[in-house]
Amino acid sequence: MEEEADPEEQAFHSTVREYIIFLLLFGILYVASYLVLRTYLHKEKQEDKLDPDNGEATVHRVSLGMCTFALTVAVGAALLLPISILSNEILLLYPNSYYVKWLNSSLISGLWNHVFLFSNLSIFILLPFAYFFSEAEGIGGQQGLMGRVYEACLIQLMLAILVLGMAFILCALIDKSQSAVELFFNVWNYLPFLYSCLSFLGVLLLLLCTPLGFARLFTVCGQIIIRPNFLSDVNDEYYAVLFEESCIRERLKMKSPEKQLNGQGRQARKVLESKLVALEAQRFKLNQQRRSSPVLRRLIYPLAMVLLLALTMAALLNVLQNTLQLLVGIKALPLSTREHFPLGLSSLSKLGLIGAVIEVVLIGYLLAASTVGLYTLPFLSGIRPTARNTPLTQLIVNCGLVLVLSSALPVLSRILGISNFDLLGNYGRIEWLGNFYLVLLYNVIFAATATLCLAKKVTNSLLLEVWRRLKLACTASLQRGALEPHRMLSPVGARKSAAIRQTND
Repeated sequence: MEEEADPEEQAFHSTVREYIIFLLLFGILYVASYLVLRTYLHKEKQEDKLDPDNGEATVHRVSLGMCTFALTVAVGAALLLPISILSNEILLLYPNSYYVKWLNSSLISGLWNHVFLFSNLSIFILLPFAYFFSEAEGIGGQQGLMGRVYEACLIQLMLAILVLGMAFILCALIDKSQSAVELFFNVWNYLPFLYSCLSFLGVLLLLLCTPLGFARLFTVCGQIIIRPNFLSDVNDEYYAVLFEESCIRERLKMKSPEKQLNGQGRQARKVLESKLVALEAQRFKLNQQRRSSPVLRRLIYPLAMVLLLALTMAALLNVLQNTLQLLVGIKALPLSTREHFPLGLSSLSKLGLIGAVIEVVLIGYLLAASTVGLYTLPFLSGIRPTARNTPLTQLIVNCGLVLVLSSALPVLSRILGISNFDLLGNYGRIEWLGNFYLVLLYNVIFAATATLCLAKKVTNSLLLEVWRRLKLACTASLQRGALEPHRMLSPVGARKSAAIRQTND
């Protein structure tokens, strides 16, 4: 008979297996994040176009690596709840399968702890250093790479002292049971407290941008998907735009060069050029509509709108149900002290696997809505990245914002009752999650703002559509009234009237 394996050996192999899985997952997400950042990075600021003599290429490479690491952690934080929910359902479906034995509670809790640790590392150390390092010019008469390193380290040290001082003051105001000396030397507990404050700010930011994202997603979907045009012929519109575009091109060719024109002539030429650009964009859009299948053109857009509306209504109904359960006392607060969640014992949704898939889809929808709504906010719309035209410092700021939102997404999903999966590790120890009135008020405000944003969006769209239909109906009736006298004339009289109009012209 074979001897039973040593428990220490089993623990060692389990730990090695978990770290291998973490490294594989991190490597995949890191490569994907790097490719995403490269698509947005400014062409003139890429590594192969920088001068390597003054250390500019090294600074760029280090800052971009830190930025990529932070974006990787942000994607990992957004995937925490979906991975945990689906893992629990997979273990329920295949409890004795050999191929899913590696999927256990230790792996999931380790993933939560690693994401929490790397989130703190990215927010408080890596991203500030990357920003200061890319903007540094040297200090103390030292130019070049080391001078920039010294300057970035000095600025970050001053920032750390400022942040720790503010944390000390807040801790002293909140927790009056400890003396000032104990608080001063208990520096290690400042980091979870700072992350708790940062998660609170992230949840407040999600409260602002997610309801706006619900309404904005309908507009974004309309810009991406070709809208059906039921009241007009696409081919007629395409050829009309093509004819108008050719006329404007001929007018521009007939005009004198821009250097020989006076002020009014230059202004008229600019107006024609701007109109030509708008016509080219309209012609391109109409050409896409012509090439697409009529069936798909009439089905995809309505189905996408219905899907967005269904997801929004499902999220709002879930929030309302969670609010009522909190008021009655059925639902517990999201505060949790669990280190491990027993996976594979019971489903967290009443609908089983289908309910778990719906929860994952809703979490993804919340992430998409919050990201779209983030750049809809007036004070953040100016830093929205554009493809091949975004500086490195702006990318660092955007990665910081995305990391804050992604880190707060599990907390938001638990507060709104989207998922019943407990927040593991330090995520569940955030103290303000145990405040009943704060959690209840957040649910009420979220439901109210999301409803108002959707009502405003639907009402405005409905009024615009009614006005457009009335305008088309009035135009058609006027055209019919103008054609009726010509229809009453005989063919000879019609030819005579046409000849008279030509003579007058």
